[in-house]
Amino acid sequence: MNIFKFGSLFTAAIMIISFSACSSEQNTALQETGLFAMDTYMTLKANGKNADTALKLAEERIRTLEVELSVTDVESDIGKINSSNGIAASVSDDTAELISAGISYGEKTSGALDISIYPVLSEWGFTTGEYHIPTEKKLAELLENVDYSQVRITDNDVVVPEDYKIDLGALAKGYTGDKIMEVFRENDVNSAVISLGGNVQTLGSKPDGTDWRIGVKDPFSPDIDFCVISVKDKAVVTSGNYERCFTGDDGNQYWHIIDPQDGYPADNGLVSVTIIGNSGLMCDALSTALFIMGTDKAVSYWKEHNDFDMILVTDDARVLYTEGISEKFDNTGNMTSEVITND
Repeated sequence: MNIFKFGSLFTAAIMIISFSACSSEQNTALQETGLFAMDTYMTLKANGKNADTALKLAEERIRTLEVELSVTDVESDIGKINSSNGIAASVSDDTAELISAGISYGEKTSGALDISIYPVLSEWGFTTGEYHIPTEKKLAELLENVDYSQVRITDNDVVVPEDYKIDLGALAKGYTGDKIMEVFRENDVNSAVISLGGNVQTLGSKPDGTDWRIGVKDPFSPDIDFCVISVKDKAVVTSGNYERCFTGDDGNQYWHIIDPQDGYPADNGLVSVTIIGNSGLMCDALSTALFIMGTDKAVSYWKEHNDFDMILVTDDARVLYTEGISEKFDNTGNMTSEVITND
């Protein structure tokens, strides 16, 4: 297992399926690189006169963020914060920006997203692979030190209370995707698609001018897709209960998306949440937070904000998707689907 760990990070169940439809000439126009970073395999594909340079700079950007954000590296920004014993720790601009965003999304989601959940994730074994079911007493003790609002940041100085530990895994790959897109734009890339262990983000359309087609896995049969979404200039991020999970001694399945209210895997009626939006960071944050909220609260959140689209899969095998993607959504599976409208 790679030293880099994001405790709440999932391997999003998204697959890029667009390339099978490209001609060999169009495939040649897309330059590609792959790398293992942030505990996952990443692929970057770009088209443009400076694509080769852009891909190299993007890889450097990823490596820098990996060093800064690792939760298990004591020398990283997160490692320094988590071992600071309540004393201010100075961090990079990236880390400061991401922590500020984490606090903001904690407020926006009424604590469903909580960057201080790391000790609970670790206790379940989701960061180490040594899975076990914690006692209620132990979870209650750990939850006393879980509260994103207690994280303080002033410029680049971060203070967390003693016995608090943070993890930016629910945000980091989305943020990384946004930063890669910045690199691409600065280097005249006009068409690109990246997969950061499943988090997919696109720049423009395909080289032939058509939309990218992104398949989303069926949470009940993860070897197949249940839908395809056509997008351009969008991020597509999924959280599901079928990734990074284990079967306990009691025969029940437990997954890594933890509800900060009780310290248990979120079990509020959803098995998969896909967010489609302009920002990878937003999509990453909301895919976790809305999964924790459950169907009704997720729909209410979308209606209140209405600056993203989403696909929800319920535990009784229903698919709900928002009206903004109604013409871009292709149901390729066997589940019934219906459109959510903002009425």
